[in-house]
Amino acid sequence: MGRRNITHVSDFILMGLTDSEEIQLVLFTLFLLMYLFTVLGNAGMLLVICLDLQLHTPMYFFLSHLSFLDLSFSTAVTPKTLDNLLTSNKHISYLNCFIQMNCFVFAGVTECVLLSSMAYDRCAAICNPLHYPVVMSTRRCCSLVFGSFLIGFMDTFVNVLCMSRLHFCDSNVIYHFFCDAPPVLALSCTDTRDIEITISIFAGSTLVVSLITIAVSYVSILSTILKITSSSGKQKAFSTCASHLLSVTIFYGTTIFTYIKPGKSYSLGQDQVVSVFYSIVTPMLNPLIYSLRNKEVKNALRRVLQKRKSSKKLK
Repeated sequence: MGRRNITHVSDFILMGLTDSEEIQLVLFTLFLLMYLFTVLGNAGMLLVICLDLQLHTPMYFFLSHLSFLDLSFSTAVTPKTLDNLLTSNKHISYLNCFIQMNCFVFAGVTECVLLSSMAYDRCAAICNPLHYPVVMSTRRCCSLVFGSFLIGFMDTFVNVLCMSRLHFCDSNVIYHFFCDAPPVLALSCTDTRDIEITISIFAGSTLVVSLITIAVSYVSILSTILKITSSSGKQKAFSTCASHLLSVTIFYGTTIFTYIKPGKSYSLGQDQVVSVFYSIVTPMLNPLIYSLRNKEVKNALRRVLQKRKSSKKLK
C-alpha cells in the first residue's frame, strides 16, 4: 500500500439528493430562494453594521464576522448544488472537490469558535455590565476574532494534510450533494482509521473547548439572571442572549449529529437531510434570528434607509 499513494480518478460524481427531475426542479427553486435570502440577509447585515455608527459595538463586531462566515459557508456549497440540480453534469474535478471541502471546513470551524467568543461577550455584558467596555476592549475583540480565524485555518490545514493522503482507485461516485469529509472518506480505498482519528482529535478538541466556553458562559449568565429581582429585568437580560443561544443550538445540534461519529457509519439519507439544514438553511436563518428579535438592528436599518432617502433628495 505504501506505493499506492496515487489518485486514479481525475474527478468525482456528486449523486445529489434525488434522481427525480421533478423533485430536482422543486429543490432547485427552493435552494435558489434560500441562497438569495442568505446573500441578501448576511450582506445586508454586514452593510447595516458597517454604515450605522451606533452598531459599532463588540456584539455587532462579532455579528458582522458571523454574517461573513455564514455567507462563505453557504457559498462553498450552494452554487455547485444548484448547478447539479439544474444540469445533468454532476461531475466535480478532484481539485475543486477538495477546495470545496476545505473552504467548508474553514468556515465551519471558524464559526464554531466565533460562537463561543460571542458567548463570552454576552457573559461579560450581563454579568459585568459596569466593566463591560474595559473587558471587551477593541483589542480583545480583535484578538478573539483573529483567534477564531487562526483556529479555523489550523484545523483546515490538518484536514488538507490528512485528505491529501487519500487515494481513490475504484469508484469516483460520492453519495452526497457536496464534497463533505464523511462520504469522501467512505469512498477512499485507503485505510482511513489514522486519518479519522487525527481529524477527530483536532476537530473534537475545537468543538469541546468551544462547548465548554459556551456552557460556562451561560451558567454564569443564568446565575446572574436568577439574582435579578424584577421580571422585566430578567426578560431584558435574557433577550440580549436569546438570539445567540438559538444560533448555538441550531449550529451545534446539527454539527454534533453529523460529525461526532465514525466515518464508516455515514448514513446517506439522514445525513443528507441534516447537511441541507446546516449548510443551506442555517446560514439563511442567522440574519433573520438576529434582525427580527433585535430592535437595534431594525432601528439601524431605518436610519440607514432614511439617510439614503435624504441624500437622494439633496441630489
